[in-house]
Amino acid sequence: MLLAISLSVCAENNSDSLQKKRVIAIAELFNGFAGGADSCVIPFSRAGNLILIRAKADTIEGNFILDTGAPGLVLNLTYFRDYPTTTDIHEEQSGITGGVSAVKKTQVGKLSFDCVSSTAVTADLLNLGHIENARGIRIFGLIGLSLLRQFEMIIDYENSLLYLYRIPKKNASAFKSYLLRAPSTYNTVPIEVWNNKIVTRTIIAGKKLRLIIDTGAESNMLDSRLPNKVFENVEVLRRIKLTGAGDKKVEALYGNLNNLSIGDQNTGSLPVIITNLEKTCLADNSCIDGILGFDFLSLHKIGFNFVNNKMFIWK
Repeated sequence: MLLAISLSVCAENNSDSLQKKRVIAIAELFNGFAGGADSCVIPFSRAGNLILIRAKADTIEGNFILDTGAPGLVLNLTYFRDYPTTTDIHEEQSGITGGVSAVKKTQVGKLSFDCVSSTAVTADLLNLGHIENARGIRIFGLIGLSLLRQFEMIIDYENSLLYLYRIPKKNASAFKSYLLRAPSTYNTVPIEVWNNKIVTRTIIAGKKLRLIIDTGAESNMLDSRLPNKVFENVEVLRRIKLTGAGDKKVEALYGNLNNLSIGDQNTGSLPVIITNLEKTCLADNSCIDGILGFDFLSLHKIGFNFVNNKMFIWK
């Protein structure tokens, strides 16, 4: 679930930094990581607060955003406009700033990035020009959650490394990668996969909240429709404008959220945007209460087991 905010950020994508990440990745392979066809360490770059990985869809290769807020594969219409499409009039692309249009769908013969490879992948086609313009870099698509459902994924923002382990079907419930061999170094938090999105639950001021964990969100968010007692924990600093898909803009409040705990871990003071999240609700009126994005995810090394529905937050 991508959102461009009217803040100035630069793309981190120079050859020296990428070379450094590759060296670290190789060192990790020799330091206990069982590299192979079912596991890999992927160096990533960033455009603002968005994770960029190199992926290939059929013959087209380039930067894709790792976006756990996207249900599946999304392709940038700019580079895949020659692909045959179908339109689902009953499904609409929607986001924080509202619906865009009926969804156009296509299929790629093969999608691959490092140790991940899928064939006959259905994809949504969407114009991602607003992200490219904001970040000054070509974005070929989004890697969504359904492509990662058989993996344990660990994100190390400090070293710009993404760890992926394909979880074997045999003894899947007992699977743990070598990075999780010391349970005292991290907290384990239950998660749910709802509508192909990662959801965790917490309580603020006595109100039970459902929060999406979204690597494609550059900021944390709370629904402005929540009770006032929740916002007593927010120090509002200013008004901002949000730009979503289709270049639609909405006003929102920006501030700091206090007293948020995820599992047994207190997050301290977190930047947060307060805006109406009604457009993210499903047809059955099931809604989310907020989004945890980069400002939360980058605090610590963080991991997910999408088979056993667990999140790991390093202390």
